[in-house]
Amino acid sequence: MTIGPEHPDHPGYQRRPDEPAPQQPGQPGQPGQPQWPQYSQQQPGYAYGYTPPMAAPIHPQANTALILGIVGLAGTFLCGVLVVLGPFAWSMGAKVKREIAASGGAYRGESEANTGMILGIVTTVLLVLAILAIIAFVVLVLAVDSSPDYSTDYSGT
Repeated sequence: MTIGPEHPDHPGYQRRPDEPAPQQPGQPGQPGQPQWPQYSQQQPGYAYGYTPPMAAPIHPQANTALILGIVGLAGTFLCGVLVVLGPFAWSMGAKVKREIAASGGAYRGESEANTGMILGIVTTVLLVLAILAIIAFVVLVLAVDSSPDYSTDYSGT
């Protein structure tokens, strides 16, 4: 449906002299309309033309340490092979924490690096326990296999 020049939304619409001018919704003095808050372009607390400082970027390897820690710990329980990622997460998280502290505020992301480091420590402890369990199992199998044979026949024949 097209609108003609007699419709108020048409670009060529001419208002009659006795017709009131249209007002935007929420303008003060218009009864029955909701009063919308008036927002200014300028943020409160800052002078005109002043841009608030930007937050420091996250260290590029902070999320890598976190992901290595998460995948290493989850992989420990899912397939066991990914447990080797634990020491890498631990060392990378510690390195990133040192670099963030030395940057003087140029980088953030210490919580991600710290979480990755802690998950790496937990995964590394599980890796050491798994290695010790494998060694104990091998020693137990070798000990049982080399035990003397006590099945002597005492039947007298």
